[in-house]
Amino acid sequence: MRQHPQPTARLEARLPNEVMARLKRAAEIQGRTLTGFVVAAADEAACRAIEQTEIIRLSLEDQRQIAKAILNPPRPAPALRKAFRRYRDLFGAK
Repeated sequence: MRQHPQPTARLEARLPNEVMARLKRAAEIQGRTLTGFVVAAADEAACRAIEQTEIIRLSLEDQRQIAKAILNPPRPAPALRKAFRRYRDLFGAK
């Protein structure tokens, strides 16, 4: 089967000479082209940065409150009980 090439975009950057030398050396060590090395490293860093913003970090007290709510949930409010009855009447759910 023939694979269709993915569309690409161009990125240009000006680097200090010592950074460029380090990138070339690292690419050679890994047996990659400079472009392949830079793209992989930048993509990895981007994924890490995005992941860090999407992770919810809770304090110990927050964790305790969530566990307590799961283990001892509050009684449903009247509006929730009414909504559940209506849902059960409409859809026959138990």
